[in-house]
Amino acid sequence: MNNREHFSSKLGIIAAVTGSAIGLGNIWKFSYMVGKHGGDTFIVVYLLAIILMGFPLF
Repeated sequence: MNNREHFSSKLGIIAAVTGSAIGLGNIWKFSYMVGKHGGDTFIVVYLLAIILMGFPLF
């Protein structure tokens, strides 16, 4: 009954957590900094590109 998948090593867990943190930092902090300094149009294009490329990868 307990057929859940799991990581095969601690290195896999560290890589997954690190990738997640870097990805979230890229999306949220970069967008905030660009918007704060007048790059509102770039933010719209950037988020649109993330959505259009991200959904097919899921």
